[in-house]
Amino acid sequence: MADSCIYLDHAATTPVDDRVLDAMLPWFRGNGAANPASGQHSPGRSAAAAVDTARRQVAELIGADSTEIVFTSGATESCTLAIRGLARAAGTGHIVTVAHEHPAVLDPIRRLEREGHEVTIVTPPASGVVTGAHIASAIRDDTILVSVMWVNNELGTINDMASIAATCQDRDVALHCDATQAVGKIPIDLGTVPVTVLSCSAHKLHGPKGVGALFVRGGPATTRLQPIIEGGGHERGLRSGTLNVPGIVGFGEACAISNREMDVESPRLASLRDRLEVGLQERLDAVSVNGAVATRVPTITNLSFGGLVGPEPLVNRLAGVAAAAGSACSSSREGPSHVLAAIGVPDHLAANALRLSVGRTTTTADVDQAIEAIVAAVGC
Repeated sequence: MADSCIYLDHAATTPVDDRVLDAMLPWFRGNGAANPASGQHSPGRSAAAAVDTARRQVAELIGADSTEIVFTSGATESCTLAIRGLARAAGTGHIVTVAHEHPAVLDPIRRLEREGHEVTIVTPPASGVVTGAHIASAIRDDTILVSVMWVNNELGTINDMASIAATCQDRDVALHCDATQAVGKIPIDLGTVPVTVLSCSAHKLHGPKGVGALFVRGGPATTRLQPIIEGGGHERGLRSGTLNVPGIVGFGEACAISNREMDVESPRLASLRDRLEVGLQERLDAVSVNGAVATRVPTITNLSFGGLVGPEPLVNRLAGVAAAAGSACSSSREGPSHVLAAIGVPDHLAANALRLSVGRTTTTADVDQAIEAIVAAVGC
């Protein structure tokens, strides 16, 4: 049993919604456990139909067509499939990304650089908000791929994806977007924002871990994208392997719930985030918000606490609150957050920064208790 504490780390992962779990359970046992590739019998066909329903639910949340959705094990695999798959298809060339991207983007791009591709890493502004103009200055005649996230996972800042996508379209360059922190949090309409491929994951919107999706514009048959996992030709040849039917069904249900409830839930979450920030700023000196305040998702705040001394980061002093100093996927790497470094936050403030993220299960009482716990930790 997990320790009892206030959970403010929804940017790392979200608890599975009870409605999602209820939708998943029938597909673990009995005829529901059939392989969706087994079209010779009715249980297999039923499983395939459930996958098709989930594919439509994911597509509807992001303004896509169901034929453009490829299921994967999560956003990390989706990012690697997008980046390596497009690079393989295009051949050696120039790649553009941004310094405050998630390691799921930076690491495969660095590997491509070691394999002979040239890479330009754009420095984001202090706001953390990247625009088409930032990307346009880095694109060259031999650029084959641009990769920019929709929402930064540590700051919560929203990049200007419409202008970035338009810039790449004008220059005829493929654009990958890691939208892991955006899907289900803000409206996305890929009918009007022309990204080429887009990655997302179920566990960031109260779905299960271990399942994600890659949007492929026009569908796999019309996009130059080579697979990185082969053997069976599943997902129209782009991602072989027996489909995780319970996880996919849960992902679809999570997307459907977000689609229905976003308009109501987003203002509630923004109010909780603001209550957290204001409560800490009223109780403590030198509390600053990292990144743009006006251009953020409602779920994430990144705060630095000035004036603290001592070698131990604030996150290590914090008791009774599940929070983070940065990305969960970067927690094993030493030193201040690469995201905060990229936007110019000084080391002493980056070392005493907290990423606090709210979600569907967060209450006003949770926020108020967290404020008391953080004030106590800062005062240690």
